[in-house]
Amino acid sequence: MTLPAPPTAVIAEDEPVLARTMCRLLAEVWPALHIAGVAEDGLQATELALGQLPDVMFLDIKMPGRTGIEVAEAVADEWPEGKPEPLFVFITAYDGFAVSAFERAAVDYLLKPVTNERLRQSVERLQARLAERAASPHAGDMAALMQRMQSVATQEAAPRERIKVIRAGVGNTVRMIPLAEVVCFEATEKYVNVVTPAGEALVRMSLRELMASIDSEDFIQVHRSVLVNSSCIVSATRDENGHYSLSVRGLQRPLKVSRAFSHLFRPM
Repeated sequence: MTLPAPPTAVIAEDEPVLARTMCRLLAEVWPALHIAGVAEDGLQATELALGQLPDVMFLDIKMPGRTGIEVAEAVADEWPEGKPEPLFVFITAYDGFAVSAFERAAVDYLLKPVTNERLRQSVERLQARLAERAASPHAGDMAALMQRMQSVATQEAAPRERIKVIRAGVGNTVRMIPLAEVVCFEATEKYVNVVTPAGEALVRMSLRELMASIDSEDFIQVHRSVLVNSSCIVSATRDENGHYSLSVRGLQRPLKVSRAFSHLFRPM
């Protein structure tokens, strides 16, 4: 009889001493765990995760390149269909609201400095989840994680005046765009692109800030960087790899749906 493969993990920690300490502690409390790699920044962590497809990811929250949350979102976007999704443990030096947020958005969170006893408790949670998943495989963990992340981000955002009209820049002109006319919002590195049938314009805020501010329930997230007006969606097409793309009224190109949000478009 073939023995099951040992569980695997990727660690993302930009401080080498803390990364070595985490490896040592994990070797003590979970000897069967295979460390598939250690990343020094968020970009490397994303690449390593998609290359190794680990069972577990231990993610430092504050890292160069991408935060731990952004790494989890990027991994969710590109995770292959049919492969069990990784379980996330976030690591943070900050208590307070962050702890309650990460506790709701992952299997567990750890406060620095990580202790042997606290890590042992986290390992027990992870082992229980992995055993449960092996006994009853199911999809949707990543989608639920992404939804909780977004819910947390929205709840923790500072109160804002609700936006009904978007003030967006086009060159030296500011366009006043009613929310109902927006086809979709697309996040870029520093801006959000506001797409309407009449053209595109930019606003200086993050997509999360915008989501927490708009006065409408008609917009749904279909990708970590895309928010679309549901009334403009014409159809969703699934390719041979299981990825969905949307045909959207007022847009001449398809919109990609990440795996974390593909459940929104599966047949009823």
